Amino acid sequence: MTGNTVTRHYHNFLQVVQSYYQLTKPRIIPLLLITTVASMSIASEGKLDPILLIVTLAGGTFAAASAQTFNCVYDRDIDYEMERTRHRPLPSGRVQPNHALIFAIALACISFTLLTVFVNLLSALLAMSGILFYVGVYTHLLKRHTSLNIVIGGAAGAVPVLVGWAAVTGTLSWTAWLLFAIVFLWTPPHFWALALMISEDYAKVGVPMLPVVTDNITAARQIWVYTLMLVPATFLLIDPLQAVGTVYGCIAFIMGAIFIKKAWALLQDSENKQSARSLFLYSILYMMLLCAAMVVDSLSIIHNFIQAMIKLVN
Repeated sequence: MTGNTVTRHYHNFLQVVQSYYQLTKPRIIPLLLITTVASMSIASEGKLDPILLIVTLAGGTFAAASAQTFNCVYDRDIDYEMERTRHRPLPSGRVQPNHALIFAIALACISFTLLTVFVNLLSALLAMSGILFYVGVYTHLLKRHTSLNIVIGGAAGAVPVLVGWAAVTGTLSWTAWLLFAIVFLWTPPHFWALALMISEDYAKVGVPMLPVVTDNITAARQIWVYTLMLVPATFLLIDPLQAVGTVYGCIAFIMGAIFIKKAWALLQDSENKQSARSLFLYSILYMMLLCAAMVVDSLSIIHNFIQAMIKLVN
């Protein structure tokens, strides 16, 4: 063993591919793509070009994979110290840091090329800005130095909605920025719930996540505050922006009420890791269903059905 890296040998090529795949943290990427689809659906008013969708999602996948790989390279020292991350490809020695760095750069280049050539330059530049912000601002400047790391760093995770909007329209509107704000406000409750579950790991490596530098009740209060900002923000898409309609409104109301209920339950018992876990898992479902509601609501067949029902009632 050299330093914090264990040297291992592969048994077959499939293991090599699997290790590089794991560098991209693939479980994170689908949620980013779902927000992209939602943004594109609203921007196109439900008339989304399937080829544009596929290319944009491919470009977004490569960009997200690049950002996560850069993050793995930068954080390999603390990943080795934490039990839950010790077996990742870099700290376990299955991939060398310089090889991972080349891989991350290649992924970023592929993303930029795809989006520039087949979509538009604005979407490509936004995707690159997401990588730079995640790596340069969140990972390098914020993560190890301030408890505001997730609050500010959450902007990186909100970039895909801007990429999706720009892919369809070539511009950024108020609706695009509101979608950005929704993901931005969602990130702290989502991530702080996780941090409450694994605060010991973060404390061990000196990462100043909110529950580490303050206490659980303070973190729970902040989760409550951000939840109360998030849920009303989702309704601004209905009024005044009128970007979505009844179907989205009903789902957003139900899902938002459950989110508030779970955040309140955590606030009442901030030491309960099960409550934190419940909120964390629900926050993922919340964003997925909220985005699904945006997609469904944007379809013309839904609007035609609603109009027909209104006429029938009248």
